[in-house]
Amino acid sequence: MGATTTSGGSVSATNPVGQGGGTGVSGEDEVVDLCRDLIRIDTSNFGGGDARGERAAAEYVAEKLAEVGVESKIIESERGRASLVARIEGEDPSRPALLIHGHTDVVPADAADWTYDPFAGEIADGCLWGRGAVDMKDMDAMTLAVIRDRMRSGRRPPRDVVLAFLADEEAGGVFGARHLVDHHREHFDGVTEAIGEVGGFSFTVNDDLRLYLIETAQKGMHWMRLEVEGTAGHGSMVNRDNAITELSEAVARLGRHKFPVRVTKTVRSFLDELGDALGTELDPEDMEETLAKLGGIARIIGATLQNTAAPTQLNAGYKVNVIPGKATAHVDGRFLPGHEEEFLGDLDRVLGPRVKRISEHSDRALETTFDGALVDAMQSALKAEDRAARAVPYMLSGGTDAKHFDDLDIRCFGFAPLKLPPELDFAGMFHGVDERVPLDGLKFGVRVLDRFLDQC
Repeated sequence: MGATTTSGGSVSATNPVGQGGGTGVSGEDEVVDLCRDLIRIDTSNFGGGDARGERAAAEYVAEKLAEVGVESKIIESERGRASLVARIEGEDPSRPALLIHGHTDVVPADAADWTYDPFAGEIADGCLWGRGAVDMKDMDAMTLAVIRDRMRSGRRPPRDVVLAFLADEEAGGVFGARHLVDHHREHFDGVTEAIGEVGGFSFTVNDDLRLYLIETAQKGMHWMRLEVEGTAGHGSMVNRDNAITELSEAVARLGRHKFPVRVTKTVRSFLDELGDALGTELDPEDMEETLAKLGGIARIIGATLQNTAAPTQLNAGYKVNVIPGKATAHVDGRFLPGHEEEFLGDLDRVLGPRVKRISEHSDRALETTFDGALVDAMQSALKAEDRAARAVPYMLSGGTDAKHFDDLDIRCFGFAPLKLPPELDFAGMFHGVDERVPLDGLKFGVRVLDRFLDQC
């Protein structure tokens, strides 16, 4: 691969020799190997700026694009925190461009907990196993496979396509998408729409109907630190002002709190579609029985009916016989579109006046409508590959890099198509142990994305 270093930690790479050269290898043929290679690059993101492997992943993507004549640029926000961008010229460059974005970082994994080494890319039971298999090196690999196949065969998309392989999504995107939007937005000139992760996956209703969930909304985020100050003292003495006790009681109240059900436009649309598929009218206030029928997506859907706040960390003290003067906790808070103020007010009421709430990272909620030519292209591409397919809108319980691209007035969807076996706990794959993706699902995704690009 020929590469030249430019200012600002960027690298441009191109290899014109590969352009238009047919090899007889299709995107379906190589998608598993591409995903396997990416999984084997350990890109664990520990948060707080502590990450590994993102530069190596960006260089791998650059090499694979250069092999088929696609010039790309690697941009570092800090040393090693590397994202890659590239633009594929379409048949009609005057049309607004499409962004396809994915992240290369993953959450950490402890090999002792896994059936197979999470960074070995093992193939077993018809699946590719490893950290990032569904979050989201599968989509990265599908995108690479489709672009490489199209460039080898000389098939350009109808309009410009911008590719972004991003750092740091798993810690909020500060060193990845946020950096590009703030300092390198010229790469997204003319982009009006985007597709990214956690959408386009299937839920089997019966042999004749599979719902494919297209993400049109996602909850907002408040990652926060809670602090309580008390009176330090000797552990052998009675202390009515123990910071640990006060904080523990507040965290327990928050962890058990049931936020009120709030049905957004997207959730209402999804429930209507699901009710139609199941042949029943769904009551969002009484979803327990319905959620039980949703298998691996129940946790995602259940979390979109209300705001949530999950305590995730507790810390206090430095010695067993010393009562500390301060205790801290961390909470992952998520709020529905249009309900941020309600969420923060509920938090403060539940926590009480002794608890200080400090925001560590926040992002907006997003919601768009389920219509337009891009949605039509998704529906058509899915239907062409699965006659039982019906595309439906849904809300993601978490967040993605789409929040950053929204600042550029880019309309974002989650569309990383996968046809899944009914028994797979898909929601459990995200940040879970034994993350894996079906090999047939990867190949299905390549076919759908290729059709989608023809029609978008």
